[in-house]
Amino acid sequence: MADTSLGTAEQLRDPNYTPAIYKAIPLGIQHVLAMFVSNVTPAIIVAGAAGFGFGSNSPDFPELLYLIQMSMLFAGIATLLQTITIGPVGAALPIVQGTSFAFIPIMIPLVAGKGVDGLAALFGGIILGGIFHTILGTFIGKIRFALPPLVTGLVVTMIGLALVKVGIEYAAGGVPAKARNLPEYGSMLNWSAAFVVIFVTLGLKFFARGMLAVSAVLIGIIVGYIYTLFTGMLTFEAISGSWNNAAAFALPQPLKYGFEFSAAAVIGFCLMAFVSAVETVGDVSGITKGGAGREATDKEITGATYADGLGSALAGFFGGFPNTSFSQNVGLIAMTGVMSRHVVTFGALFLIFCGLVPKVGALIRTIPIEVLGGGVIVMFGMVVAAGISMLSDVNWNRRNMVIFAVAISFGLGLQLEVMNVAPGSANALQNLPDSMRILGASGILPAALIAIVLNLILPEELADEATEEVSGGMAGHGRGSLANDDHV
Repeated sequence: MADTSLGTAEQLRDPNYTPAIYKAIPLGIQHVLAMFVSNVTPAIIVAGAAGFGFGSNSPDFPELLYLIQMSMLFAGIATLLQTITIGPVGAALPIVQGTSFAFIPIMIPLVAGKGVDGLAALFGGIILGGIFHTILGTFIGKIRFALPPLVTGLVVTMIGLALVKVGIEYAAGGVPAKARNLPEYGSMLNWSAAFVVIFVTLGLKFFARGMLAVSAVLIGIIVGYIYTLFTGMLTFEAISGSWNNAAAFALPQPLKYGFEFSAAAVIGFCLMAFVSAVETVGDVSGITKGGAGREATDKEITGATYADGLGSALAGFFGGFPNTSFSQNVGLIAMTGVMSRHVVTFGALFLIFCGLVPKVGALIRTIPIEVLGGGVIVMFGMVVAAGISMLSDVNWNRRNMVIFAVAISFGLGLQLEVMNVAPGSANALQNLPDSMRILGASGILPAALIAIVLNLILPEELADEATEEVSGGMAGHGRGSLANDDHV
């Protein structure tokens, strides 16, 4: 329920209304707290996949800090594009932008084990993919038919399934510890830090209200951080070393890692742009319905998609990752009842400030990997749950079951087979060109393409036929329903 002390009911539904500054600033920072961990986590994951050292004395330490810094800075800039707008760019709505988990399975194969050398192709793909994403804004409404809940739900579920392994590896001690066969990998001490984060997060989510519930993951990580200090997993010397080695202020550097054209990177980011664009359409609709009780206009949807793409391209030019609208902030607007875009503008300015101060990134870097693992186990699990929730809107007739079965068999099968083989060992895609192999390794793009193509070419007549031969008798049920459920 909306807090009427912030303004009248009519004012709270108006995106152009600004509550009193002393109330608007905390509300804006609340939006940042809701997305902060999710926004910086991809930078840490990609850095880990590239093989960056996480210690403050590591030669890669400045690069890791820079990636974290750019994640915050360009999330803030992309958010300003949405709230303040530039011409047709931006929805003029309280949309919070941030680095999307959806792109992680595309980014990891591009940089795996390559260190800084793998970043030129990565950011080249982000820039060109962002430009393509911007172009999508001109006809986003016309391509939605190709991405029904069957396709988008499958893709989101596959994204979550591709990431859950990362959470477990982090909670056990991190990929470097695993690769070096360190005895402490998977120790009870490591797991205890992750479980502290999980238990605190779940406790706050289910038994707290307001700010505590909204910031449950962030608070869980803070409690886990303190726990590692008490147990000796983290020392004050390590914190001070990281803090002292980081600058107090730094500006972004254009093309810091160069620009390299990689067909795999460009194709991957362009294809994922479709999914991101449709997600943004859903978020814009959720904001206008939850905050103002109306449908989103075509201008708002187009402007939001333009901001997605331009924000991503701009981020890639300076070493940042693709940006998209953050769904958790949509729920926050519905909860607070405050539709003001200027509230989110204050949050964006706070993000920009954090992005210009590398010492903030240095503190984030000191979070033990096991603590971060506890947080991402929850977050990545929620990605899977969100995908399953989207699939509950599907009418599970024979046609849709066949599409889902074939797509997930290929996608998940490739993901498990290719991503889990030892380096140098044979894998199912080894005879394909490098670009095709990288695109297929995540499993997400093959699954998405198969689902899209089958959904477009399979005749609708199949929907009316019996499904016993493929479903074991559980046929003909309503959307997302069980055998004896008559609800549609």
